[in-house]
Amino acid sequence: MTKHFQSEIEKLKKRILLLAAMVEENLQKAVKAVTEREIDLANQVIDSDPEVDLQEVEVEEDCLKILALHQPVAADLRYVVAILKINNDLERIADLAVNIAERAKALAARQAVAVPFDMSSMLAATVGLVHKSVDALVKEAPDLAHQVIVEDDTIDDFHRTAYRTVQDHIAENPKEVEIMINFLSVSRNLERIADHATNIAEDVIYMIEGEIVRHSMSRNGTFGDNE
Repeated sequence: MTKHFQSEIEKLKKRILLLAAMVEENLQKAVKAVTEREIDLANQVIDSDPEVDLQEVEVEEDCLKILALHQPVAADLRYVVAILKINNDLERIADLAVNIAERAKALAARQAVAVPFDMSSMLAATVGLVHKSVDALVKEAPDLAHQVIVEDDTIDDFHRTAYRTVQDHIAENPKEVEIMINFLSVSRNLERIADHATNIAEDVIYMIEGEIVRHSMSRNGTFGDNE
């Protein structure tokens, strides 16, 4: 590895970790906006999304430049390819955090209604999953990545329960249908975020071990359309 190539890789690593930190912070703010009915926090998430998009584009450009100029092979090639894919998943998590922030604003504008499912546990579990996937990236720890893949099933179970519970609640309380749909939207976005966190974990394993695990490690089926 030449000194210039090593410098480019270190620059790329710093960029992807900065993006990961921004995305994780936005998700935490979006979740807090839901639980505490904080419109200001929700607006912070929405307003910061263009900066996330800009960082995502810059990481992609750095990856493409490294591929074109240095033509890496073996572990170095795996690293750059994995970062390209992780970069995309981080940007999608940020977009889904914006969706949650928008639902938080809609819910905060209405009278508070009890959530008919355990949304607080689902919120905490999803934030924890994203944190663990980012931690696996930062520490280059495949053991943490494997944990993320296994724990994704928990979020799927939360979402299936939420769907059934909201469906029953709407049947009994039709006047609350709009609020319930917002709750269900939060659940759906959390389930999709967990899928992207799992994608990141799979790419960390590929980056470090050279093994493609997305078809070899089973996941429970998710409710609804796949992202």
